[in-house]
Amino acid sequence: MTDITFEIKETLGILSESTKGWKKELNLVSWNGREPKYDIREWDPEHEKMGKGLTFSKDELEKLRDLLSGM
Repeated sequence: MTDITFEIKETLGILSESTKGWKKELNLVSWNGREPKYDIREWDPEHEKMGKGLTFSKDELEKLRDLLSGM
């Protein structure tokens, strides 16, 4: 199995925190050395382990913002 590398370039905000300390965050993350994307997922307190998440390009994130604004 191939190792996945990541680097959190910027933490943009915390959406929630579980009783175990994991935080659901919006971050700008570079996966496997690629161009950073906007990423929503849960992270352990040390940012070593993560849950499943979603990644967005800037255009996709702006579209999501527009959709949410219309709710």
